Amino acid sequence: MEHERFSYSPIVDRKPLRFPNGARVAVWVIPNIEHFHFDKPATSITPVTAHLKPDVLNYSWRDYGVRVGIWRMMEVMDRYDVPGTVALNSEVCAHYPQIIEAGNRRHWEWMGHGTTNSVLLNEQTEAEERALIRDVVDTIRSATGTAPKGWLSPALSESYRTPDLLAEHGIEYVCNWVNDEQPYPMRVAQGRLLSMPYSVELNDIPAFLEHGMSAEEFYQMIVDQFDVLYEDGAKTGRVMAICLHPFLIGHPFRSKYFAKALAHITQREEVWVAKGGEIADWYTTHYLDGSDGRDQV
Repeated sequence: MEHERFSYSPIVDRKPLRFPNGARVAVWVIPNIEHFHFDKPATSITPVTAHLKPDVLNYSWRDYGVRVGIWRMMEVMDRYDVPGTVALNSEVCAHYPQIIEAGNRRHWEWMGHGTTNSVLLNEQTEAEERALIRDVVDTIRSATGTAPKGWLSPALSESYRTPDLLAEHGIEYVCNWVNDEQPYPMRVAQGRLLSMPYSVELNDIPAFLEHGMSAEEFYQMIVDQFDVLYEDGAKTGRVMAICLHPFLIGHPFRSKYFAKALAHITQREEVWVAKGGEIADWYTTHYLDGSDGRDQV
């Protein structure tokens, strides 16, 4: 079967994309701030204890992110005046309110990321999935003061109906489809929904846990990605996502190289370091034809 969410659109056939002030690349940094249930398996550094209930080793390794790692990330990003667009499990709002307060002080953006990374989207009934998305939107609005514009599912999981339900609840862009370097409109049952460039390549989970990269290698990967996109952006603008998890990049030996990567990016001109909603708004205002947002440019 075909998904029918969008038509094929090769990037070489599109109208050139221009960002504010002539920027070639729009860079957005996405800290994934997550809550994990004590009795359920999740991302692990070792499989040795992953089958145990509770799995104290892997649970506490992940818990480092909200206790220590996110605060180091904030310090590094503050140093280079880089805003965050947080992929936020809504349960974080109840368990770690200090993180919400600190992000609000920095005017970070909050993006829906399910209720918890212990629950993926796919096996719920339509009513259950609709209720889950509604709960995430309502909880984030109540805790942060602003409803989320964007959405990244836990593990980028979806059902066939997820995009329709997201648009139904006011979500304006989704990051689950990692197939482009520019935003593009998706077909939904009502309203409009953009796909925003996200990455499972420039992402610390596969880089460190699956490919065994060192922090220095991940830094070089970020720099190389940026340099090529910067050159490509002379013809048509590109979006670069840097996708991070505080329980990984927040460790001292990795954060050193995260800082070096941001230094490299922010020293260049013609770069727009932005939040996801800002990129989505710019694209929607300047590049979408038609009120329903379905026409590909």
